[in-house]
Amino acid sequence: MSENRPENKKKKQPLSDRRKFILGMARSVGLATLGGFVWSAYVDEVTAAELLLRPPGAIKEDDFLKTCIKCGLCVEACPYDTLLLAKPGDHKPLGTPYFVPRDMPCYMCPDIPCVPVCPTGALDESSVTTDGKLDINIADMGLAVVDEESCIAFWGIQCDACYRACPILGEAITIEYQQNKRTGKHAFMKPIVHSDACTGCGLCEKACVTEKPAIHILPREVAMGRAGDYYIKGWDKKDEQRLKNAKEIKTTTELSKRKASDKLNGDLLEGLY
Repeated sequence: MSENRPENKKKKQPLSDRRKFILGMARSVGLATLGGFVWSAYVDEVTAAELLLRPPGAIKEDDFLKTCIKCGLCVEACPYDTLLLAKPGDHKPLGTPYFVPRDMPCYMCPDIPCVPVCPTGALDESSVTTDGKLDINIADMGLAVVDEESCIAFWGIQCDACYRACPILGEAITIEYQQNKRTGKHAFMKPIVHSDACTGCGLCEKACVTEKPAIHILPREVAMGRAGDYYIKGWDKKDEQRLKNAKEIKTTTELSKRKASDKLNGDLLEGLY
């Protein structure tokens, strides 16, 4: 009985300052490591999201990530198994739909079954509608970009695989014929992508005959440049509207402080002596 008395049990010794310091350091290292893994995964996902191709009708990426509830209904509705849901390890925003054109492009279904089933508007039906009817030809999933260095058509080898695979034949991709001066008797058949017609379906990338596709689909924001509001097409009245957003920027240098006539006269005098 005496053995069970509280006074006979060994009391826990208080932690020394040295042990407290070591334990505290261990916890800090563990939390920092975990945080590093989480941050690294987040950075990978954000980087990957910039290059992801979304289903037809997808709204802008930032808004898409806030609006998509990862329900997978668009993936289930796709009859060609084109759409995939990002899973752990894919380094993509988890649960969001995307597709890889080289593996399985969008086959441009006329009824676009993946869009109407979206319950939140992450896939905007109005963006793929013309005159009250669904129109896959106005979808904007991305833009085809040709790598001229690896495209064999630019070498002079006859190939029009991407042109023939395009569902909007003769509009999204056209063939430009150009004399091959190296041989003097052959013609280049260069594929030219037209951004105003390309839907980014990826059928051209899938059809490309090279080992790694010489034509590939990128999100339009990545594929295209931007002239800004300071450069306009003077022959296009609509384009002049962008001038309303432009703000005047003045830069002053030692040269700009001088009059143009003084500068010219100075140069002439320097040339004489």
